[in-house]
Amino acid sequence: MASVAFEQVDKVFAGGVYAIRGLTLAIADGELLVCVGPSGCGKSTVLRLLAGLEEVTRGELRIGGQVVNHLPPQQRNVAMVFQDYALYPYLSVRGNLEFPLKMRRLPRPEIRRRVEQVAAMLGMTELLERLPRQLSGGQRQRVAMGRALVRDPAVFLLDEPLSNLDAKLRVQVRAEIGELQQRTGATMIYVTHDQMEAMTLGDRVAVLNQGVLQQVAPPQELYEHPVNLFVAGFIGNPPMNLFPARLVGAPQGRLALQWGEQQAPLSAAPAGWRAWLERPLTAGIRPEAVRVADAGTEEGILTTVVDVEYLGHETLVKVRPGPAGADPAMTAIVARLSGMRRFDRGDGLRIRFATDRLYLFAADGGVLTVSEAMHEPGL
Repeated sequence: MASVAFEQVDKVFAGGVYAIRGLTLAIADGELLVCVGPSGCGKSTVLRLLAGLEEVTRGELRIGGQVVNHLPPQQRNVAMVFQDYALYPYLSVRGNLEFPLKMRRLPRPEIRRRVEQVAAMLGMTELLERLPRQLSGGQRQRVAMGRALVRDPAVFLLDEPLSNLDAKLRVQVRAEIGELQQRTGATMIYVTHDQMEAMTLGDRVAVLNQGVLQQVAPPQELYEHPVNLFVAGFIGNPPMNLFPARLVGAPQGRLALQWGEQQAPLSAAPAGWRAWLERPLTAGIRPEAVRVADAGTEEGILTTVVDVEYLGHETLVKVRPGPAGADPAMTAIVARLSGMRRFDRGDGLRIRFATDRLYLFAADGGVLTVSEAMHEPGL
């Protein structure tokens, strides 16, 4: 296996369209890195550049410390699995697994040894004589991964490999990919638009948007410490609540968060936040950090229930600030509550925020700071 490094890499298509801009990213030997982002963000282009299917416009691309910008695909020793299984329909599973090894003119005993080893690793030994049409979607994807593995590549590339599978099968095959990576110690770069796949699979997750790397970090750090508004809103299911707000002065020299016509005093705040008084900001709070205030209390922010989703293990309550009939243009937010909680649309509900989970973002989208100085239970 090998390490991978992108050093100030640009990919510019005809007409000056940037698919990748200034990408600097190092992937360690044996690491599973997941690239995630919306459609058109450049994540698949990252794989195509690494595989040699696209040429780097500027910058350097290294595999195992060697610059590979001008090496043809067959000399890069990378293997790629696509969304489409791309199996040869007239060849058995064994024939599909053997094909890349025959192209490299390996001895017959070595081909047999590699095929049987990979088939056993992927639990496909009993499928070796079947044709692709006799396999399920999950089995076909396993064959596609096996065909890449038999080559013993330096880097293993996966481009949306689970997109054609149903939801249940995706969970199963996703777990198999994670186990496979741990057993083989392979360097893997996995591309997906599904942030749940990214958060459950990756040693680290790289978030891209419009060809620019936004943040790369382990999943927990990405979730708890987003560096900007895009990452905060993209990572999480449901995503982080984001709404326009201001910092205003409060009694006894404290600060308050103003949301619409209501103010929520902050029990503590980083000293640096005072520089942002009365300036337009975006506040962020994770759904699980939105709390329902005790019945009958006048504390917290008054909201109206606009929608409810009962999911069995949890209830998602969508609320809008203000009493029933308040400005419908006000941004609604979601509270994630454990268990089955009964609410009806139009109900009045007072909520509080877990103040240690409050984020503020400036007009340029950058995070001001995570409110680590706050330790009180709520607003």
